[in-house]
Amino acid sequence: MHDDLIRLTATEAVARLQRREVSPLELIDAAEARAAAVEPEVNAMPTLCFDRARDHAKRLMAGQGRELEGQAGWLGGLPVSIKDLTDVAGVRTTYGSPIFKDHVPSASHPVVKRIEAHGGIVVGKSNTPEFGAGGSTFNEVFGRTRNPWNTSLTCGGSTGGGAVSVATGEVWLAQGTDHGGSLRRPGTYCSVVGLRPSPGRVTRGTVNNTFSPLSVQGPMARNVPDLALFLDSMAGWCLADPLTYDAPARSYAEAVAAAEAERPKRIAFTADFNGQLPVDRETREICMKAVRAFEAAGCIVEEFAPDLAQLGEAFLILRSQSFVVDREAQLQTHRDLIKPDIIWNTERGLKATPSQLAWADRERAAFYRRMVALFSKYDVFVTPGAATPAFDVMLRNPDTIAGVKLENYMAGSMINAAITLAGCPAVAVPCGFDQYGRPVGLQVAAPPRRDDIALQAAALFERASGLAALVPIDPRPGTVPPSELPAGG
Repeated sequence: MHDDLIRLTATEAVARLQRREVSPLELIDAAEARAAAVEPEVNAMPTLCFDRARDHAKRLMAGQGRELEGQAGWLGGLPVSIKDLTDVAGVRTTYGSPIFKDHVPSASHPVVKRIEAHGGIVVGKSNTPEFGAGGSTFNEVFGRTRNPWNTSLTCGGSTGGGAVSVATGEVWLAQGTDHGGSLRRPGTYCSVVGLRPSPGRVTRGTVNNTFSPLSVQGPMARNVPDLALFLDSMAGWCLADPLTYDAPARSYAEAVAAAEAERPKRIAFTADFNGQLPVDRETREICMKAVRAFEAAGCIVEEFAPDLAQLGEAFLILRSQSFVVDREAQLQTHRDLIKPDIIWNTERGLKATPSQLAWADRERAAFYRRMVALFSKYDVFVTPGAATPAFDVMLRNPDTIAGVKLENYMAGSMINAAITLAGCPAVAVPCGFDQYGRPVGLQVAAPPRRDDIALQAAALFERASGLAALVPIDPRPGTVPPSELPAGG
């Protein structure tokens, strides 16, 4: 029975909860059994809280905490995972840092409160790189999280544990965060779906970068309808976050249900921003072939990409300032406990001049205007979900992509970071596998605050591909594929 339950989609499981065909306690039992079976192989949820989850389930079953029942996003007792960057009251929350290895918060983050108010039940904290910084999920507290499609490979970062927790069937939905691709790259690497919502769509609550649109909270799931359901659980105005705004009048689940009737008319696609970014050769080929599914669905697909100019350098400058806000004080008191990538980001920010900051903002604004021009002609903008498939789990980042040596650990993330800087919502949706069986995905971006359009386009593609039916999966051992040949080789 446990195996049957974990294979339900989140939408199916919630429907059964509503009909009283299954109880929250039964789903928790199934999640616990699945975690016991797969965690030794993948290390996705190193902190589990099943006793707390059962207490919550019993309250729901007694009729308590059901005030939002019947509203959009109601989960009815569905088990979910919460990223270890995000506080859950009474549950060890380390942020992936030795500094906080014994930290147990007394209050939950506002997004957790909202998820729980919608009937989501937290069963575990998913693993993350230290303070969420990194494209591969590992830290000195809990170690490495492995890709279930090939456990010798990374699951990506920084919401790597969340991606693996849904891909393996430990939970039905996973909460995460995204700055430079942290919901999209793990989704791509693990063949699940992840949404970077528009800034302000989901509360960030307690962050120090309260007025910055770069980092957001968002959902992961096994398919797009489930992703929309979870976004409905998270969306809405929150006093703690000045960028938030009201949830839409039409739920995201309803928007996705109408995807066929409201399909995009024109789609812009680029494999590598006209050669401005290094992208793995086979990834380019798979994505170029996959995007043609939109044509079969009646959409016009044209190759087009805005000029990136010096957006990569602008992103590093702006990103580094967020590290100064968050980590400057800790660098002074706990430098020996902080990993080199974070020290590098923070010190880079401390060295930035006012002129450099002003230049970066101007560069971002100019790129946004080019994206506005794109969306005046096209409904959605599609790219590969990541520049390269999953790499060796023991590496922080690949040394090269398409024969181009990467100067730093963020250099391979610009295909995602460009969408971040434009303030666009973007869905990572699976589109195939390379010759070594590594998942490949598309990134489907829409105009700011049109998360519904991004979800609809992703849902349209997902229905055509049928790839969502491949998860959850049992973890598979494997070997690290050889490095890609240089471009043209």
